[in-house]
Amino acid sequence: MITKVYISHCEEDEPLALDLAEALWRVGLESFVAIYRRARGISPGERARFGIRHSDCVVALLTLDGVVSPRVNQEIGFACGIDQMVIPLQEKEAEMPVMIRHLKPISFSQETYSDALGELILNIRDLTDLEWLKIKCPLCGEEMTQYLPPEEVVERAVLTDTGLDTICSYCETALTLDPRTFKPVG
Repeated sequence: MITKVYISHCEEDEPLALDLAEALWRVGLESFVAIYRRARGISPGERARFGIRHSDCVVALLTLDGVVSPRVNQEIGFACGIDQMVIPLQEKEAEMPVMIRHLKPISFSQETYSDALGELILNIRDLTDLEWLKIKCPLCGEEMTQYLPPEEVVERAVLTDTGLDTICSYCETALTLDPRTFKPVG
């Protein structure tokens, strides 16, 4: 069962990693992307080892900058060394690191990053029981919890390029969610 995900990324990819962390949060998964900022008295290496050891899988964000990052490559090596599952998110022009070349990556470009996040969530959903969706209403700012729509409903919305309709349980505003990332749109 996957409940915690470590996001391996370089500093240049912090915005992409935060988007990924938010998408994972919306489906009830904890991520170790923000841990770098919280425990300033602990070395970055110790924080990374702690995050990887205490996660159920590692998502390696492999952009053109990420694949040449010593930190990303060391984190991948450590994860492989302790038999941690690694899921590569690979930018189309980037080359896979040697340690994980045998894995099938989820490919993306800057324009298709949301599609890749949706595919990642779908893969994790196949491995674990994701039941709840957390949504922060863009109008009233309240955080609400709802059941995650069935996979067929989400897949249909992705294929027809339509949103998922819901209502804020606080301000009763109609909301449309991106079916890939479950982020409110519009």
